[in-house]
Amino acid sequence: MKTSPIESAATPPSRLTVSTPPSSLSTRYPPSRRKNCYAERLALSLRNRGMTKYRNGFKFTFHEKDLELPLHWREPRRIFVDSMSDLFHEDMPDQYLRKCFAVMERAHWHTYQILTKRPDRMLDFSKSYGRVPDHIWMGTSVESWPFKPRIDILREVPARTRFVSFEPLIESTRPPLDLSGISWAIVGGESGPNYRPIKMEWIREIRDECLSQNVAFFFKQYGGFKPKSGGRSLDGRIWDEYPNNRGGLVIGTMRNNQAITGTSTLLGKRKKQERPTPQKVRRFGVRGCG
Repeated sequence: MKTSPIESAATPPSRLTVSTPPSSLSTRYPPSRRKNCYAERLALSLRNRGMTKYRNGFKFTFHEKDLELPLHWREPRRIFVDSMSDLFHEDMPDQYLRKCFAVMERAHWHTYQILTKRPDRMLDFSKSYGRVPDHIWMGTSVESWPFKPRIDILREVPARTRFVSFEPLIESTRPPLDLSGISWAIVGGESGPNYRPIKMEWIREIRDECLSQNVAFFFKQYGGFKPKSGGRSLDGRIWDEYPNNRGGLVIGTMRNNQAITGTSTLLGKRKKQERPTPQKVRRFGVRGCG
């Protein structure tokens, strides 16, 4: 079964169990997430169904015995790290963080996507750790314009591929939006029983900034009661752009019959589109409202 690089927030539990988390989450943060935190609902639901890993519900929990799972997946995969938690949560010890990064370095044939709402800690850790290997992508969440300063912090993280997740996008980012040093932008609307509708103009604002700044753009969903309720076509097309590990070439989408680059430094050095190596997406951890 093929999946996109960004899986739906409402992934069925049967698929969540394909991989296991290095941690699962506790606190809900920031305020924009507190109203409709899907991860908390899912964690409590899984606990009520008797799933051992969620016996603590939404409390921060370590799953150290699962850290080495990527070493056993021989086929290259894109792995969304800690998708119901936050690897840079304040309760996460540096020592445990280093163990996570050690596994990612050893299992270097995979591509890892790490998303945090705490880019300041991501930056501090990265500086002490050293340059982040190219197969590890570092990203932050920006749900609305007050959180745009997170992008400035992310820009300082010593990684080749940096990305921003505008999800759930609950209001305009109020352009201009500086995406220099950013390779990838993901946009998605909120889903769930109390979802806040996304507006088309908010999506286009970000899409147009990506086009003008040569940043890969991925539109995940409009959202609704269910993640797929509103579909994901924007202005008559599907936006599935994403960068690779070799300097920003975008795989999977062409603009004006040419492959675009994911970083502004590669402008003017466009190459023919490459076919992506078949990969499977696995969740090494579970992200939430951390």
